[in-house]
Amino acid sequence: MHGIEVHRASFRDNSGFIFSKQGSLYRQVNSSYKKEFDAYIDSGLHQALVDKGYIVDHEEVSLDEYYRENVYKVIKPVFIPYLTYPYEWSFSQLQDAAKLTLDIQLLALDFGFTLKDASAFNIQFYQGRPVLIDTLSFTQYRQGPWVAYRQFCQHFLAPLLLKKYCDHRLGRMAELYIDGIPLDLASRLLPLRTWFSFNALSHIHLHAKMQSHYGASGVGGSQRMEQMSSKMDISKLGALISNLKSYVEGLLWSSANTEWGNYYASTNYSQASMQGKQDLIEGYLKQIGTPISLLADLGANNGHFSRLASQYSQRVVSFDFDELAVEQNYLQARAEGDTKILPLVLDLINPSPSIGWGNEERNSFVSRGKFDVIIALALIHHLAISNNVPLNKIIRLLHKLVTDCLIIEFIPKSDSQVEHLLSTREDIFPDYHEQGFELALQGCFTIASKDQVPHSNRTLYCLKRESRLS
Repeated sequence: MHGIEVHRASFRDNSGFIFSKQGSLYRQVNSSYKKEFDAYIDSGLHQALVDKGYIVDHEEVSLDEYYRENVYKVIKPVFIPYLTYPYEWSFSQLQDAAKLTLDIQLLALDFGFTLKDASAFNIQFYQGRPVLIDTLSFTQYRQGPWVAYRQFCQHFLAPLLLKKYCDHRLGRMAELYIDGIPLDLASRLLPLRTWFSFNALSHIHLHAKMQSHYGASGVGGSQRMEQMSSKMDISKLGALISNLKSYVEGLLWSSANTEWGNYYASTNYSQASMQGKQDLIEGYLKQIGTPISLLADLGANNGHFSRLASQYSQRVVSFDFDELAVEQNYLQARAEGDTKILPLVLDLINPSPSIGWGNEERNSFVSRGKFDVIIALALIHHLAISNNVPLNKIIRLLHKLVTDCLIIEFIPKSDSQVEHLLSTREDIFPDYHEQGFELALQGCFTIASKDQVPHSNRTLYCLKRESRLS
């Protein structure tokens, strides 16, 4: 097992697990899953899922140096360039992931199979759309209920309804409840009017009460629930899933405008300044040269500059802390069929942490991977002025995240945006000026280019990462 590292999140499923070797990712299929795996492949379900773009494809490989008693096969799935988690998705991203899960379940039933789990963590975004990454999620259907029904409601339906009816920020509860938002908690939080919605009533409120009732009834309650469930045949189950899908598809999220939802409509940039800024950034990207593998746009808002960067990068992860801006970005990318841009919700002041068993099941934002290039426009004044983060700490974080170049904008105190931030608080930032910014770069980055944004007092930098801190 020399050089082989088992993925830290891959220990709950006895059907197999993920491991890496020399930078490549593999999945072991355990001997205990042999019958199910062969049936799944032989039935044609896997190929049907691949043809529809519902699941990542894989190839069978032979790793002779990898010996393990329980191994049946080793497969190499298509590589996902950047992993995301459901608490980083906007409403429509979560909704699309939920619809995909239900579409997969309906297709599986046509082949005599069912999803044995419906975890949102089994879905990733690849080439602009959600895709299932867990090939071992299927089992042959036997008459009865959908075994993953409760998990679907906890991982998808509950957070969608909380975002819609309460507050979109409640979506981050999925970060606290790694096994899905408890239905009794969702039921308590949802407003009274949801009790008058047949679907919310049946899938959340009554579902939560049934869980509580039969859970408290011990063995007898479990037997009664099992007897009730056994009456559901495949046609009734298909009808239930189809109804659930129609309900999920019909959910709409209408959020009040946030401060950043229409940022570019109210920016203090003139048209000439914006064009000059775009020209400078495009020049930097051309200067970097070879196609960029993975680029991050931090503080991307609705993705205006992410789209510019996507002309020079194979993948752009477009981060912003405002979910409405991320939602707009995602909807535009989806409408345009953009396969390069991945919008995500990220608060740099409080980014996604490492969570789960041993704080290792889900990686933190910082530990998840580095980017070849980072763009950080109109960002650092919010971190430094609004949140009291020293410039040197901002620079050291960016140094940790990037491997090659950083394109960053410095906005001085004389800018109207910074004046607005300082209008309601004391100026306790004596080092926040251009010289202080360049001093903070020392030991982390060297200045490759420095340019004034036309018709403004803002400065753009193209910085080259130094290999080690001084």
